[in-house]
Amino acid sequence: MVAARVACVLSLGLLSAAALAQTDPPSEPAEPAPAQILISGKRPGPGLWKVSKDGHVMWVVGMLAPLPQKMEWDDGRVERLVGQSQEVLGPPGTGVGVGWLGGLKALAALPALVGMKKNPDGARLHDVLPADVYARWGVLKQKYIGEDDGVEGYRPFFAAQELMDAGLKKSGLSGGIEVRRQIEGIAKKRGVKLTDTGFFVQLDDPGAVLKEFKKSQMEDTACFTKTLERFEGDIEAMRTRAKAWAEGNIAEISSLDYAERDDACNDAVLNSPAARKHPAFQNLRERRLASWLKAAEKSLDSNASTVAMLSMSDILGPKSYLAALQARGYTVESPK
Repeated sequence: MVAARVACVLSLGLLSAAALAQTDPPSEPAEPAPAQILISGKRPGPGLWKVSKDGHVMWVVGMLAPLPQKMEWDDGRVERLVGQSQEVLGPPGTGVGVGWLGGLKALAALPALVGMKKNPDGARLHDVLPADVYARWGVLKQKYIGEDDGVEGYRPFFAAQELMDAGLKKSGLSGGIEVRRQIEGIAKKRGVKLTDTGFFVQLDDPGAVLKEFKKSQMEDTACFTKTLERFEGDIEAMRTRAKAWAEGNIAEISSLDYAERDDACNDAVLNSPAARKHPAFQNLRERRLASWLKAAEKSLDSNASTVAMLSMSDILGPKSYLAALQARGYTVESPK
């Protein structure tokens, strides 16, 4: 439990939609709920990238979030490829361990977790945000969260997460974790090896890191503002991305920029005073990439066929994981 809560703050991909927890909406919305995003009928599903070398192949499933709740996609091709493969690689991520999980060091960190979400010195959101940003927040908070006043004492980073959780749910969207679970379920049913490609940072003194985090202010206004923008004018773009993913329309997905908010929120964590002071959090993005490349190359070398999961931002973004494999001599083919 302690490790999970520390990782919730001090890890890459913290607010990626695939990891968002679902929270219950207020029982009586302040105003009518926004139109939900629905995609009816079974869809073709995501395109697959092909990475190959010396007769060995890795099929990469592009993961996208958010997606419509309970959306059905045709997983027949993925199931067939998983059945022909020797291994399935989970998506990369970054986690944080705290000493001996469940032992004395983990227990010693518990007091520092209390109040971790709150602003230092009892500050409220209106104290730490520009007036115009706070005014925009008030409109969206009323629309998606309601009258809950407790969130007003949160750091902008955590208030943004609350808004994201509530906004996605009311808009008929989910974090997309269902797709990963579906693929993992196929692997288990077919008896195919599942490999976690996550990169974990070990904290020997988590209490000290958490205390430093609690007493310092994060530079998280950009994260907060990007979250507001998502719900002020990006709902239609979410609909477009979800439909393009469900239809396997890679050209349309490639033309959309969907990583700005996640980048801003990840930067808020990695540039916090606590993270900057601790050697374990230096160059995390680069180390996460290196860890995944090691797992991918090992699978490509050992297996005739592998299936891997990567987020679209890791496939199509400026620092593409597949481009890194291509630079190492692998052939990368985009979906047709």
